[in-house]
Amino acid sequence: MSNKLPVLDLSAASAGPEARARFRDELHSAARDVGFFHLTGHGVTEAETAELWRTMRAFFALPEADRLSISNLNSPHFRGYTRIGDERTGGSRDWRDQLDIGAEREPRVPGADEPGYWWLEGPNQWPAALPGLRTAALHWIDRLSAVAERLLHELLASIGAPEDFYDEAFADRPHLHLKLVRYPGSAPDGAGQGVGAHKDYGFLTLLLQDEVGGLQVEAADGSFVDVPPVPGAFVINLGELLEVATNGYLKATNHRVVSPAGTRERFSVPFFYNPRLDARIEPVSFPYADRAPGVTQDAGNPLFAEYGRNEIKGWLRAHPQVARRHHPDLLTEGTPVG
Repeated sequence: MSNKLPVLDLSAASAGPEARARFRDELHSAARDVGFFHLTGHGVTEAETAELWRTMRAFFALPEADRLSISNLNSPHFRGYTRIGDERTGGSRDWRDQLDIGAEREPRVPGADEPGYWWLEGPNQWPAALPGLRTAALHWIDRLSAVAERLLHELLASIGAPEDFYDEAFADRPHLHLKLVRYPGSAPDGAGQGVGAHKDYGFLTLLLQDEVGGLQVEAADGSFVDVPPVPGAFVINLGELLEVATNGYLKATNHRVVSPAGTRERFSVPFFYNPRLDARIEPVSFPYADRAPGVTQDAGNPLFAEYGRNEIKGWLRAHPQVARRHHPDLLTEGTPVG
């Protein structure tokens, strides 16, 4: 993998048969060989993006008391604000703070015979001091859901699979998740972990990043290479369930963020496009299946075909304080924390 990710133009998929065929060839290659690429031509306007940046920066400029008023420690659904250093990846703290937002729904409290992952469905927390945040964030979720749905169809078609194969898994109540993230410069102890190396749990991630940089993707040789921002583009990466769905033919790739130097801030907005929590991801049939190398085997990170199980394991590990406060029973089921 070179230092520059592929740049793909989604509008080419609507520009006639030849342009669409070229786009799908490029998409196939990027998803199989790298698992990451830049996406332009997505239709999200500069004005929409500017409004999200403005509102996001206004949130992080609020007094700490206003941000902590919607602490995720209050939420059994893992929604709300996480203070700097309170999230963990690979057992080490991430030097960032963030706001976790999902589809706005009634709380789901699982019964005694229901899986614990239903706790991930519930209401968001919104700061009273910034009422416009709710509108901006939910609008962004709607816009990027449409982009992600189209991209997933094109991705499946690019490997010769039925493009609507997973439509049912996303029907009715897809698990949509948005993070507003700030990296406030380097940690006082000099650690450079903005967020540690990890793979995403679900299907597709669409990342909006500012001009500061810091995102790195793992290459085939185990080194990490920089992903410089491309103006107007989202960074796309594939999650673990697409690796499961294709028996490893499509790649879920490790990535991380290195903290910006000094006190310089970095802002990013990842959006995670995922199926219903109870969706079981059946293997998809496609012409290249005989070339699939198999799903990554990692005893410390087992992959599950039932999406909710794959998702809850990550939340319990990443947010140990929330897990211990609200879900000690889930921790006794063998999901490690920290």
